[in-house]
Amino acid sequence: MSRRRARGRLGWNALGIVIFVVLVFPVFWMLSTSLKDNDQISSFTPTWFPRHPTLQHFADAIHRQYFWTDVGNSAIVVLATVAIALVLSFLAAIALAKYGFSGRKLFIVLVIGIQMLPQAGLIIPLYIVLAGRHQVNTLTGVILVYLTFALPFCVWTLRGFVLGIPKELEEAAMVDGSTRLGAFVRILLPLVAPGLVATAVFAFITSWNEFIFANTLLHSGSKQTITVWLSFLYGGNRFVDWGQIMAASTLIAIPVVIFFLLVQRRISFGLTTGAVKG
Repeated sequence: MSRRRARGRLGWNALGIVIFVVLVFPVFWMLSTSLKDNDQISSFTPTWFPRHPTLQHFADAIHRQYFWTDVGNSAIVVLATVAIALVLSFLAAIALAKYGFSGRKLFIVLVIGIQMLPQAGLIIPLYIVLAGRHQVNTLTGVILVYLTFALPFCVWTLRGFVLGIPKELEEAAMVDGSTRLGAFVRILLPLVAPGLVATAVFAFITSWNEFIFANTLLHSGSKQTITVWLSFLYGGNRFVDWGQIMAASTLIAIPVVIFFLLVQRRISFGLTTGAVKG
């Protein structure tokens, strides 16, 4: 039995390594290509590593028109989306978890159902609505669209997290003389912090990487997000500067990696707790 278990564990470990390699290989190839010179990139014989590493592709990418402007646009859109989504979803989660009102179950079902809608099928209706409010080609319109997809997930996750907090803790704090607001700030808010981090990560990554809606709604180069800017590097020319594309993709991925590393300790706990409660 011990040998069987050892073989089974070895097999699962080998499978895990294979899956890890498959997932990591595109990232490795992106980094490797961004450091190669044009001759090595266009060679008919592919090579794993750059023979003469160069940072010229990174320099060319950051000096292209609208790069820093669109990075700023993406930062504005992402920060606004994350901040608004956390505040609204937290308040909605508390209402759904702690207060009874008519239509609560229907609301919860609708929140889940929104996640099942294909984003591509909503482009035209959302465009018509935003055009009627003069929000096309504006960052405000993009933020509103991103909130329609970030809020349902955030509400669902935080609701499960709030349900896992015993109400006796707040009652004990109020018995000791704390106000309802004080119990909320001192008891409920710190306990929900891991769930807020988990939902913030989801909203951040989703908003930063989103392309379809941003490409549809934003027309001006000075108002586009960085993912739309990246799509114009491919262009329609016969020669495609793959080194610059890979370098720009690496630069765009850095903020997501940094944000993930800063909050990684709370991600797993926040997601699993919010998913199984309630």
